[in-house]
Amino acid sequence: MEQITKHLSRKNICEEIKPGASSLIIFGASGDLTFRKLIPSIYTLFKKNLLPNEFFLLGVARSKFTAEEYRQEIKNRLLEENEDNFIISKFIEKVFYTSGFYDDDSLYLELKNKLNYFDKIFNTHENHLFYLSTPPNVYLEIIKRLGKFNLTKESENSYSRIIIEKPFGSNFNTSKELDEELHKYLNETQIYRIDHYLGKETVQNIMMLRFANIVFEPIWNYKYIDNVQITVAETLGVEHRAGYFEQAGLLRDMFQNHMMQLLTLVAMEPPASLEDTSVRDEKTKLLKAIRPFEKEKIDEYFVRGQYIDGMINGKEVPAYTEEKNVDPHSFVETFVASKFLIDNWRWSGIPFYLRAGKRLKRKVTEIAIIFKDVPHSIFAKNDITLEKNALILNIQPDEGFSLKIQAKQPGSKLCLNTLTMDFNYDEFFKFKGPDAYERLLLDAMLGDQTLFVRSDAMEISWKIFTPVLEKWEEEKHNGLRLYKSGTWGPKESFELLEKDNRSWRNLDFESEDLYASKVF
Repeated sequence: MEQITKHLSRKNICEEIKPGASSLIIFGASGDLTFRKLIPSIYTLFKKNLLPNEFFLLGVARSKFTAEEYRQEIKNRLLEENEDNFIISKFIEKVFYTSGFYDDDSLYLELKNKLNYFDKIFNTHENHLFYLSTPPNVYLEIIKRLGKFNLTKESENSYSRIIIEKPFGSNFNTSKELDEELHKYLNETQIYRIDHYLGKETVQNIMMLRFANIVFEPIWNYKYIDNVQITVAETLGVEHRAGYFEQAGLLRDMFQNHMMQLLTLVAMEPPASLEDTSVRDEKTKLLKAIRPFEKEKIDEYFVRGQYIDGMINGKEVPAYTEEKNVDPHSFVETFVASKFLIDNWRWSGIPFYLRAGKRLKRKVTEIAIIFKDVPHSIFAKNDITLEKNALILNIQPDEGFSLKIQAKQPGSKLCLNTLTMDFNYDEFFKFKGPDAYERLLLDAMLGDQTLFVRSDAMEISWKIFTPVLEKWEEEKHNGLRLYKSGTWGPKESFELLEKDNRSWRNLDFESEDLYASKVF
Protein backbone atom coordinates (compact mmCIF):
# COMPACT_ATOMS: atom_id res chain seq x y z
CA MET A 1 0.00 0.00 0.00
CA GLU A 2 2.81 2.40 0.96
CA GLN A 3 4.62 1.60 -2.25
CA ILE A 4 1.55 2.39 -4.32
CA THR A 5 0.98 5.66 -2.42
CA LYS A 6 4.60 6.55 -3.06
CA HIS A 7 4.14 5.93 -6.75
CA LEU A 8 0.95 7.99 -6.83
CA SER A 9 2.91 10.94 -5.44
CA ARG A 10 5.09 11.07 -8.54
CA LYS A 11 3.66 14.22 -9.97
CA ASN A 12 5.33 13.88 -13.33
CA ILE A 13 3.66 10.50 -13.86
CA CYS A 14 0.28 10.63 -12.19
CA GLU A 15 -0.80 14.25 -12.57
CA GLU A 16 -2.69 15.18 -15.69
CA ILE A 17 -0.99 17.51 -18.12
CA LYS A 18 -2.85 20.72 -18.82
CA PRO A 19 -2.98 21.47 -22.54
CA GLY A 20 -1.90 24.77 -24.04
CA ALA A 21 -4.21 27.37 -25.57
CA SER A 22 -7.04 25.72 -27.47
CA SER A 23 -10.58 26.07 -28.73
CA LEU A 24 -13.21 23.37 -29.18
CA ILE A 25 -15.74 23.65 -31.98
CA ILE A 26 -18.54 21.06 -31.75
CA PHE A 27 -20.62 20.31 -34.85
CA GLY A 28 -23.88 18.73 -33.73
CA ALA A 29 -23.82 20.92 -30.63
CA SER A 30 -27.55 20.51 -29.92
CA GLY A 31 -27.49 16.71 -30.22
CA ASP A 32 -27.82 13.96 -27.64
CA LEU A 33 -24.13 13.02 -27.49
CA THR A 34 -23.09 16.64 -26.96
CA PHE A 35 -25.43 17.25 -24.03
CA ARG A 36 -25.10 13.78 -22.50
CA LYS A 37 -21.33 13.26 -22.81
CA LEU A 38 -19.30 16.08 -24.34
CA ILE A 39 -20.53 19.09 -22.36
CA PRO A 40 -20.36 17.27 -18.98
CA SER A 41 -16.83 16.07 -19.83
CA ILE A 42 -15.61 19.52 -20.86
CA TYR A 43 -17.28 21.03 -17.79
CA THR A 44 -15.54 18.47 -15.55
CA LEU A 45 -12.17 19.28 -17.12
CA PHE A 46 -12.91 22.96 -16.43
CA LYS A 47 -13.85 22.15 -12.84
CA LYS A 48 -10.61 20.19 -12.39
CA ASN A 49 -8.65 23.14 -13.80
CA LEU A 50 -7.49 20.97 -16.71
CA LEU A 51 -8.63 23.34 -19.43
CA PRO A 52 -6.25 26.11 -20.43
CA ASN A 53 -7.16 29.64 -19.42
CA GLU A 54 -6.97 30.46 -23.12
CA PHE A 55 -9.99 28.40 -24.12
CA PHE A 56 -13.44 28.79 -25.64
CA LEU A 57 -16.14 26.40 -26.82
CA LEU A 58 -18.18 27.19 -29.92
CA GLY A 59 -21.26 25.08 -30.60
CA VAL A 60 -22.42 24.66 -34.20
CA ALA A 61 -25.71 23.02 -35.17
CA ARG A 62 -28.83 23.36 -37.30
CA SER A 63 -31.05 24.06 -34.26
CA LYS A 64 -31.93 27.71 -33.76
CA PHE A 65 -30.44 28.89 -30.49
CA THR A 66 -29.01 32.24 -29.55
CA ALA A 67 -25.72 32.02 -27.67
CA GLU A 68 -27.57 33.02 -24.50
CA GLU A 69 -30.24 30.36 -24.99
CA TYR A 70 -27.55 27.73 -25.57
CA ARG A 71 -25.72 28.74 -22.39
CA GLN A 72 -28.98 28.56 -20.45
CA GLU A 73 -29.66 25.07 -21.84
CA ILE A 74 -26.23 23.93 -20.67
CA LYS A 75 -26.73 25.56 -17.31
CA ASN A 76 -30.11 23.86 -16.80
CA ARG A 77 -28.71 20.45 -17.63
CA LEU A 78 -25.70 20.83 -15.33
CA LEU A 79 -27.91 22.08 -12.50
CA GLU A 80 -30.03 18.94 -12.93
CA GLU A 81 -26.86 17.04 -12.07
CA ASN A 82 -26.50 19.14 -8.89
CA GLU A 83 -23.42 20.93 -10.14
CA ASP A 84 -22.31 24.18 -8.50
CA ASN A 85 -24.11 27.26 -9.84
CA PHE A 86 -21.07 29.54 -9.45
CA ILE A 87 -18.73 27.17 -11.33
CA ILE A 88 -21.33 26.69 -14.06
CA SER A 89 -21.61 30.46 -14.48
CA LYS A 90 -17.84 30.75 -14.90
CA PHE A 91 -17.81 27.85 -17.37
CA ILE A 92 -20.54 29.15 -19.66
CA GLU A 93 -18.74 32.48 -19.99
CA LYS A 94 -16.51 30.55 -22.39
CA VAL A 95 -19.38 29.04 -24.39
CA PHE A 96 -20.77 30.41 -27.67
CA TYR A 97 -23.07 29.17 -30.40
CA THR A 98 -23.86 29.59 -34.07
CA SER A 99 -26.50 27.88 -36.20
CA GLY A 100 -26.80 27.02 -39.88
CA PHE A 101 -26.94 24.22 -42.42
CA TYR A 102 -23.85 22.06 -42.82
CA ASP A 103 -23.96 22.29 -46.64
CA ASP A 104 -24.29 26.09 -46.67
CA ASP A 105 -21.11 28.12 -47.30
CA SER A 106 -22.46 31.05 -45.31
CA LEU A 107 -22.25 28.97 -42.11
CA TYR A 108 -18.51 28.46 -42.63
CA LEU A 109 -17.93 32.10 -43.51
CA GLU A 110 -19.60 33.09 -40.27
CA LEU A 111 -17.67 30.37 -38.43
CA LYS A 112 -14.38 31.66 -39.78
CA ASN A 113 -15.20 35.21 -38.74
CA LYS A 114 -16.20 34.10 -35.26
CA LEU A 115 -13.05 32.02 -34.83
CA ASN A 116 -10.91 34.99 -35.86
CA TYR A 117 -12.72 37.13 -33.32
CA PHE A 118 -12.67 34.63 -30.42
CA ASP A 119 -9.04 33.65 -31.10
CA LYS A 120 -8.07 37.24 -30.39
CA ILE A 121 -10.36 37.64 -27.37
CA PHE A 122 -9.23 34.37 -25.73
CA ASN A 123 -5.66 34.39 -27.08
CA THR A 124 -6.04 30.80 -28.36
CA HIS A 125 -3.26 31.15 -30.99
CA GLU A 126 -5.62 29.88 -33.73
CA ASN A 127 -5.54 26.38 -32.24
CA HIS A 128 -8.79 24.71 -33.29
CA LEU A 129 -10.11 21.28 -32.29
CA PHE A 130 -13.23 20.40 -34.31
CA TYR A 131 -15.52 17.66 -33.00
CA LEU A 132 -17.95 16.08 -35.49
CA SER A 133 -20.80 14.90 -33.29
CA THR A 134 -23.15 14.71 -36.26
CA PRO A 135 -24.72 11.93 -38.33
CA PRO A 136 -21.93 10.30 -40.41
CA ASN A 137 -23.63 11.24 -43.69
CA VAL A 138 -22.67 14.90 -43.20
CA TYR A 139 -19.00 14.34 -42.26
CA LEU A 140 -17.77 14.99 -45.78
CA GLU A 141 -19.94 18.10 -46.25
CA ILE A 142 -18.41 19.61 -43.14
CA ILE A 143 -14.82 18.62 -43.86
CA LYS A 144 -14.95 19.81 -47.49
CA ARG A 145 -16.16 23.23 -46.41
CA LEU A 146 -13.71 23.48 -43.51
CA GLY A 147 -11.06 22.83 -46.16
CA LYS A 148 -12.60 25.31 -48.61
CA PHE A 149 -12.46 28.08 -46.00
CA ASN A 150 -8.89 27.16 -44.98
CA LEU A 151 -9.97 26.07 -41.51
CA THR A 152 -8.08 22.77 -41.78
CA LYS A 153 -4.75 24.48 -42.46
CA GLU A 154 -2.07 24.38 -39.79
CA SER A 155 0.91 26.63 -39.31
CA GLU A 156 4.14 26.24 -37.40
CA ASN A 157 2.48 27.76 -34.34
CA SER A 158 -1.12 26.60 -34.61
CA TYR A 159 -3.03 23.36 -35.09
CA SER A 160 -6.28 22.28 -36.66
CA ARG A 161 -7.48 18.82 -35.54
CA ILE A 162 -10.70 16.94 -36.16
CA ILE A 163 -12.31 14.33 -33.90
CA ILE A 164 -14.64 11.99 -35.79
CA GLU A 165 -17.20 9.77 -34.13
CA LYS A 166 -17.82 6.22 -35.33
CA PRO A 167 -18.98 4.67 -37.58
CA PHE A 168 -16.16 5.44 -40.02
CA GLY A 169 -18.06 4.22 -43.06
CA SER A 170 -20.37 1.22 -43.32
CA ASN A 171 -18.08 -1.30 -45.04
CA PHE A 172 -14.58 -1.53 -46.52
CA ASN A 173 -15.38 0.52 -49.65
CA THR A 174 -17.29 3.33 -47.94
CA SER A 175 -14.72 3.67 -45.16
CA LYS A 176 -11.92 3.84 -47.73
CA GLU A 177 -13.84 6.48 -49.69
CA LEU A 178 -14.36 8.53 -46.52
CA ASP A 179 -10.72 8.19 -45.60
CA GLU A 180 -9.51 9.28 -49.04
CA GLU A 181 -11.73 12.37 -48.88
CA LEU A 182 -10.46 13.18 -45.38
CA HIS A 183 -6.86 13.03 -46.57
CA LYS A 184 -7.55 15.54 -49.33
CA TYR A 185 -7.89 18.19 -46.62
CA LEU A 186 -6.12 16.71 -43.59
CA ASN A 187 -2.96 14.85 -42.69
CA GLU A 188 -3.31 11.69 -40.63
CA THR A 189 -1.78 13.58 -37.67
CA GLN A 190 -4.82 15.90 -37.73
CA ILE A 191 -7.44 13.11 -37.67
CA TYR A 192 -8.63 11.69 -34.34
CA ARG A 193 -11.04 8.76 -34.90
CA ILE A 194 -12.60 8.36 -31.50
CA ASP A 195 -13.60 5.07 -29.89
CA HIS A 196 -14.71 5.96 -26.39
CA TYR A 197 -13.92 2.43 -25.12
CA LEU A 198 -10.25 3.31 -25.40
CA GLY A 199 -10.73 6.14 -22.88
CA LYS A 200 -11.91 3.79 -20.14
CA GLU A 201 -9.47 3.25 -17.27
CA THR A 202 -9.67 -0.55 -17.36
CA VAL A 203 -9.07 -0.66 -21.09
CA GLN A 204 -5.95 1.46 -20.67
CA ASN A 205 -4.96 -0.73 -17.73
CA ILE A 206 -4.73 -3.77 -20.02
CA MET A 207 -1.41 -2.45 -21.31
CA MET A 208 -0.18 -1.62 -17.79
CA LEU A 209 -1.16 -5.05 -16.54
CA ARG A 210 0.52 -6.85 -19.42
CA PHE A 211 3.64 -4.80 -19.92
CA ALA A 212 4.46 -3.49 -16.43
CA ASN A 213 4.28 -6.89 -14.70
CA ILE A 214 6.79 -9.64 -15.50
CA VAL A 215 4.52 -12.36 -14.09
CA PHE A 216 2.07 -12.25 -16.99
CA GLU A 217 4.31 -12.21 -20.07
CA PRO A 218 5.71 -15.79 -19.74
CA ILE A 219 2.18 -17.26 -19.60
CA TRP A 220 0.51 -14.88 -22.10
CA ASN A 221 0.57 -17.26 -25.06
CA TYR A 222 -0.69 -20.51 -26.60
CA LYS A 223 1.27 -22.62 -24.11
CA TYR A 224 -0.75 -21.53 -21.07
CA ILE A 225 -3.93 -19.85 -22.32
CA ASP A 226 -6.80 -22.07 -23.46
CA ASN A 227 -9.09 -19.38 -24.86
CA VAL A 228 -10.04 -15.73 -24.50
CA GLN A 229 -13.64 -14.55 -24.13
CA ILE A 230 -14.76 -10.96 -24.66
CA THR A 231 -18.34 -10.15 -23.67
CA VAL A 232 -20.18 -6.84 -24.09
CA ALA A 233 -23.72 -7.37 -22.81
CA GLU A 234 -26.42 -4.72 -22.48
CA THR A 235 -29.86 -4.94 -20.91
CA LEU A 236 -31.07 -1.96 -22.95
CA GLY A 237 -32.69 -2.25 -26.35
CA VAL A 238 -32.15 0.27 -29.15
CA GLU A 239 -33.84 3.08 -27.16
CA HIS A 240 -33.67 6.36 -29.11
CA ARG A 241 -31.07 5.00 -31.59
CA ALA A 242 -33.42 2.93 -33.75
CA GLY A 243 -32.87 5.08 -36.84
CA TYR A 244 -29.11 4.59 -36.63
CA PHE A 245 -29.23 0.98 -35.49
CA GLU A 246 -31.51 -0.10 -38.33
CA GLN A 247 -28.76 1.03 -40.73
CA ALA A 248 -25.81 -0.23 -38.70
CA GLY A 249 -26.73 -3.40 -36.81
CA LEU A 250 -24.69 -4.77 -33.96
CA LEU A 251 -21.71 -6.03 -35.98
CA ARG A 252 -20.93 -2.52 -37.25
CA ASP A 253 -21.92 -0.88 -33.98
CA MET A 254 -19.79 -3.02 -31.63
CA PHE A 255 -17.49 -5.50 -33.36
CA GLN A 256 -15.76 -3.47 -36.05
CA ASN A 257 -14.60 -0.88 -33.52
CA HIS A 258 -14.98 -1.46 -29.75
CA MET A 259 -14.45 -5.21 -29.70
CA MET A 260 -11.58 -5.17 -32.18
CA GLN A 261 -9.86 -2.57 -30.01
CA LEU A 262 -10.25 -4.79 -26.93
CA LEU A 263 -8.97 -7.80 -28.83
CA THR A 264 -5.89 -5.97 -30.09
CA LEU A 265 -4.97 -4.73 -26.61
CA VAL A 266 -5.16 -8.26 -25.21
CA ALA A 267 -3.34 -9.95 -28.07
CA MET A 268 -0.81 -7.47 -29.50
CA GLU A 269 2.93 -7.76 -28.98
CA PRO A 270 4.67 -5.39 -26.52
CA PRO A 271 5.21 -2.00 -28.18
CA ALA A 272 8.70 -0.47 -28.07
CA SER A 273 7.32 2.45 -26.06
CA LEU A 274 4.06 4.13 -25.06
CA GLU A 275 4.37 6.59 -27.93
CA ASP A 276 1.31 6.60 -30.15
CA THR A 277 3.15 5.30 -33.23
CA SER A 278 4.61 2.31 -31.38
CA VAL A 279 1.31 1.29 -29.82
CA ARG A 280 -0.69 1.73 -33.00
CA ASP A 281 1.92 -0.17 -35.06
CA GLU A 282 1.50 -3.22 -32.81
CA LYS A 283 -2.29 -3.04 -32.99
CA THR A 284 -2.17 -2.94 -36.76
CA LYS A 285 0.21 -5.91 -36.89
CA LEU A 286 -2.20 -7.91 -34.76
CA LEU A 287 -5.20 -7.04 -36.95
CA LYS A 288 -3.23 -8.22 -39.99
CA ALA A 289 -2.69 -11.57 -38.26
CA ILE A 290 -6.41 -12.29 -37.74
CA ARG A 291 -7.40 -15.17 -40.00
CA PRO A 292 -9.76 -13.89 -42.74
CA PHE A 293 -13.27 -15.34 -42.92
CA GLU A 294 -14.14 -17.24 -46.07
CA LYS A 295 -17.66 -16.35 -47.15
CA GLU A 296 -18.86 -19.93 -47.48
CA LYS A 297 -17.61 -20.79 -43.95
CA ILE A 298 -18.89 -17.74 -42.09
CA ASP A 299 -21.67 -19.72 -40.37
CA GLU A 300 -18.98 -21.84 -38.71
CA TYR A 301 -17.60 -18.73 -37.02
CA PHE A 302 -20.54 -16.35 -36.52
CA VAL A 303 -23.96 -16.51 -34.89
CA ARG A 304 -26.33 -13.57 -35.29
CA GLY A 305 -29.54 -13.06 -33.35
CA GLN A 306 -32.39 -10.64 -32.76
CA TYR A 307 -34.27 -10.21 -29.47
CA ILE A 308 -37.94 -10.94 -29.04
CA ASP A 309 -40.09 -9.89 -26.10
CA GLY A 310 -39.22 -11.02 -22.60
CA MET A 311 -38.44 -9.81 -19.07
CA ILE A 312 -35.57 -7.53 -18.03
CA ASN A 313 -35.17 -6.79 -14.33
CA GLY A 314 -38.75 -7.86 -13.68
CA LYS A 315 -40.25 -5.71 -16.45
CA GLU A 316 -41.77 -6.83 -19.73
CA VAL A 317 -39.94 -5.49 -22.77
CA PRO A 318 -41.00 -5.61 -26.44
CA ALA A 319 -39.39 -7.45 -29.33
CA TYR A 320 -36.89 -5.53 -31.47
CA THR A 321 -39.36 -5.42 -34.38
CA GLU A 322 -41.94 -3.80 -32.07
CA GLU A 323 -39.61 -0.96 -31.03
CA LYS A 324 -40.37 2.58 -32.17
CA ASN A 325 -38.92 3.45 -35.62
CA VAL A 326 -37.91 -0.18 -36.31
CA ASP A 327 -39.12 -1.97 -39.45
CA PRO A 328 -41.54 -4.72 -38.30
CA HIS A 329 -39.84 -7.05 -40.80
CA SER A 330 -36.30 -6.00 -39.91
CA PHE A 331 -33.54 -8.62 -40.15
CA VAL A 332 -31.01 -6.40 -38.37
CA GLU A 333 -28.98 -8.32 -35.79
CA THR A 334 -29.01 -7.26 -32.12
CA PHE A 335 -26.68 -10.08 -31.02
CA VAL A 336 -23.48 -11.51 -32.46
CA ALA A 337 -21.21 -14.28 -31.20
CA SER A 338 -18.06 -15.23 -33.06
CA LYS A 339 -14.79 -17.10 -33.00
CA PHE A 340 -11.53 -15.51 -34.15
CA LEU A 341 -8.19 -17.15 -34.78
CA ILE A 342 -4.90 -15.27 -34.88
CA ASP A 343 -2.23 -16.65 -37.16
CA ASN A 344 0.97 -15.77 -35.36
CA TRP A 345 3.43 -17.55 -33.10
CA ARG A 346 1.97 -16.31 -29.79
CA TRP A 347 -1.65 -17.27 -30.44
CA SER A 348 -1.39 -20.28 -32.73
CA GLY A 349 -4.55 -22.39 -32.36
CA ILE A 350 -6.03 -20.32 -29.51
CA PRO A 351 -9.65 -19.24 -30.12
CA PHE A 352 -10.86 -15.78 -29.20
CA TYR A 353 -14.61 -15.92 -28.58
CA LEU A 354 -16.44 -12.60 -28.81
CA ARG A 355 -20.10 -11.90 -28.08
CA ALA A 356 -22.16 -8.73 -27.77
CA GLY A 357 -25.85 -8.16 -27.60
CA LYS A 358 -28.79 -6.05 -26.52
CA ARG A 359 -31.52 -7.01 -24.07
CA LEU A 360 -29.33 -9.65 -22.47
CA LYS A 361 -29.62 -10.89 -18.92
CA ARG A 362 -27.42 -8.28 -17.31
CA LYS A 363 -25.13 -5.39 -18.21
CA VAL A 364 -21.52 -6.46 -18.21
CA THR A 365 -18.38 -5.89 -20.25
CA GLU A 366 -15.41 -8.11 -19.53
CA ILE A 367 -12.42 -9.87 -21.01
CA ALA A 368 -11.82 -13.34 -19.61
CA ILE A 369 -8.42 -14.97 -20.07
CA ILE A 370 -9.07 -18.69 -19.49
CA PHE A 371 -5.94 -20.71 -18.73
CA LYS A 372 -5.28 -24.33 -19.59
CA ASP A 373 -5.69 -27.25 -17.19
CA VAL A 374 -2.73 -28.33 -15.11
CA PRO A 375 -0.75 -30.96 -17.08
CA HIS A 376 -1.36 -33.62 -14.42
CA SER A 377 -3.92 -33.42 -11.62
CA ILE A 378 -2.96 -35.19 -8.42
CA PHE A 379 -6.63 -34.87 -7.40
CA ALA A 380 -8.05 -36.83 -10.33
CA LYS A 381 -8.07 -40.14 -8.46
CA ASN A 382 -10.44 -38.55 -5.97
CA ASP A 383 -12.88 -37.55 -8.73
CA ILE A 384 -12.08 -33.86 -8.22
CA THR A 385 -12.35 -31.74 -11.35
CA LEU A 386 -10.34 -28.56 -11.17
CA GLU A 387 -11.84 -25.38 -12.55
CA LYS A 388 -9.53 -23.57 -14.96
CA ASN A 389 -7.68 -20.51 -13.66
CA ALA A 390 -9.03 -17.30 -15.14
CA LEU A 391 -8.03 -13.66 -15.20
CA ILE A 392 -11.07 -11.42 -15.62
CA LEU A 393 -10.67 -7.81 -16.74
CA ASN A 394 -13.88 -6.02 -15.74
CA ILE A 395 -14.61 -2.99 -17.91
CA GLN A 396 -18.14 -2.20 -16.77
CA PRO A 397 -20.10 -1.68 -14.66
CA ASP A 398 -17.37 -2.08 -11.98
CA GLU A 399 -13.93 -1.38 -13.42
CA GLY A 400 -11.15 -3.63 -12.11
CA PHE A 401 -9.92 -7.18 -12.48
CA SER A 402 -10.08 -10.49 -10.66
CA LEU A 403 -8.04 -13.67 -10.63
CA LYS A 404 -9.69 -17.03 -10.09
CA ILE A 405 -7.49 -19.77 -8.67
CA GLN A 406 -8.01 -23.07 -6.88
CA ALA A 407 -7.46 -23.08 -3.10
CA LYS A 408 -8.11 -25.31 -0.16
CA GLN A 409 -11.42 -24.77 1.57
CA PRO A 410 -11.47 -25.23 5.36
CA GLY A 411 -12.56 -28.78 6.14
CA SER A 412 -11.27 -32.10 4.90
CA LYS A 413 -7.78 -32.15 3.38
CA LEU A 414 -9.17 -32.67 -0.14
CA CYS A 415 -11.71 -29.88 0.02
CA LEU A 416 -10.96 -27.45 -2.85
CA ASN A 417 -12.83 -24.44 -4.13
CA THR A 418 -12.37 -21.48 -6.43
CA LEU A 419 -10.90 -18.41 -4.79
CA THR A 420 -11.57 -15.05 -6.42
CA MET A 421 -9.12 -12.23 -5.77
CA ASP A 422 -10.74 -8.93 -6.71
CA PHE A 423 -9.40 -5.48 -7.44
CA ASN A 424 -11.89 -2.67 -7.88
CA TYR A 425 -10.74 0.77 -9.05
CA ASP A 426 -13.29 2.80 -7.11
CA GLU A 427 -12.80 0.87 -3.87
CA PHE A 428 -9.02 0.98 -3.93
CA PHE A 429 -8.27 4.43 -5.24
CA LYS A 430 -11.21 6.04 -3.40
CA PHE A 431 -12.12 8.27 -6.28
CA LYS A 432 -13.95 7.85 -9.53
CA GLY A 433 -11.72 7.90 -12.57
CA PRO A 434 -12.31 10.31 -15.43
CA ASP A 435 -15.07 9.63 -17.92
CA ALA A 436 -13.74 8.18 -21.18
CA TYR A 437 -14.62 11.38 -23.07
CA GLU A 438 -12.68 13.51 -20.57
CA ARG A 439 -9.58 11.41 -21.21
CA LEU A 440 -9.94 11.51 -24.98
CA LEU A 441 -10.79 15.21 -25.27
CA LEU A 442 -7.78 16.06 -23.11
CA ASP A 443 -5.52 13.84 -25.23
CA ALA A 444 -6.78 15.42 -28.46
CA MET A 445 -5.97 18.89 -27.13
CA LEU A 446 -2.52 17.61 -26.14
CA GLY A 447 -1.99 16.08 -29.59
CA ASP A 448 -1.65 12.53 -28.23
CA GLN A 449 -3.16 10.04 -30.72
CA THR A 450 -2.34 6.84 -28.79
CA LEU A 451 -5.97 6.16 -27.86
CA PHE A 452 -7.40 7.02 -31.27
CA VAL A 453 -7.83 4.72 -34.27
CA ARG A 454 -5.35 5.03 -37.12
CA SER A 455 -6.34 4.87 -40.77
CA ASP A 456 -4.66 1.55 -41.59
CA ALA A 457 -6.12 -0.20 -38.54
CA MET A 458 -9.60 0.96 -39.47
CA GLU A 459 -9.14 -0.28 -43.04
CA ILE A 460 -7.98 -3.75 -41.95
CA SER A 461 -10.82 -4.02 -39.48
CA TRP A 462 -13.39 -3.30 -42.19
CA LYS A 463 -11.67 -5.81 -44.48
CA ILE A 464 -12.23 -8.50 -41.83
CA PHE A 465 -15.95 -7.83 -41.44
CA THR A 466 -17.08 -6.86 -44.94
CA PRO A 467 -17.51 -10.51 -46.17
CA VAL A 468 -19.69 -11.19 -43.12
CA LEU A 469 -21.83 -8.11 -43.76
CA GLU A 470 -22.22 -9.01 -47.43
CA LYS A 471 -23.32 -12.56 -46.66
CA TRP A 472 -25.87 -11.42 -44.09
CA GLU A 473 -27.20 -8.82 -46.49
CA GLU A 474 -27.67 -11.53 -49.14
CA GLU A 475 -29.31 -14.00 -46.77
CA LYS A 476 -31.42 -11.46 -44.81
CA HIS A 477 -33.63 -13.49 -42.41
CA ASN A 478 -31.96 -16.81 -43.21
CA GLY A 479 -29.59 -17.58 -40.36
CA LEU A 480 -31.01 -14.91 -38.04
CA ARG A 481 -31.68 -16.56 -34.66
CA LEU A 482 -34.34 -15.15 -32.35
CA TYR A 483 -33.65 -15.02 -28.62
CA LYS A 484 -35.79 -14.07 -25.69
CA SER A 485 -35.00 -10.79 -23.96
CA GLY A 486 -33.43 -11.34 -20.56
CA THR A 487 -31.37 -14.36 -21.65
CA TRP A 488 -27.76 -14.72 -22.83
CA GLY A 489 -28.68 -14.89 -26.50
CA PRO A 490 -29.59 -17.69 -28.92
CA LYS A 491 -28.67 -21.29 -28.11
CA GLU A 492 -26.52 -21.39 -31.24
CA SER A 493 -24.03 -19.06 -29.54
CA PHE A 494 -23.48 -21.73 -26.87
CA GLU A 495 -23.15 -24.41 -29.55
CA LEU A 496 -20.39 -22.31 -31.15
CA LEU A 497 -18.17 -23.11 -28.13
CA GLU A 498 -19.56 -26.59 -27.44
CA LYS A 499 -18.21 -27.68 -30.83
CA ASP A 500 -14.75 -26.95 -29.37
CA ASN A 501 -15.58 -28.64 -26.03
CA ARG A 502 -15.67 -25.26 -24.33
CA SER A 503 -18.37 -23.01 -22.87
CA TRP A 504 -19.01 -19.35 -22.20
CA ARG A 505 -18.10 -18.19 -18.73
CA ASN A 506 -21.20 -18.19 -16.55
CA LEU A 507 -22.06 -14.56 -15.87
CA ASP A 508 -25.16 -15.10 -13.74
CA PHE A 509 -24.83 -13.47 -10.32
CA GLU A 510 -26.10 -16.56 -8.53
CA SER A 511 -23.27 -18.64 -9.93
CA GLU A 512 -20.56 -16.50 -8.35
CA ASP A 513 -17.99 -18.42 -6.41
CA LEU A 514 -18.58 -19.25 -2.80
CA TYR A 515 -15.35 -17.69 -1.68
CA ALA A 516 -14.05 -14.27 -2.50
CA SER A 517 -11.02 -12.58 -1.04
CA LYS A 518 -9.84 -9.01 -1.40
CA VAL A 519 -6.27 -8.58 -2.55
CA PHE A 520 -5.76 -5.15 -1.08
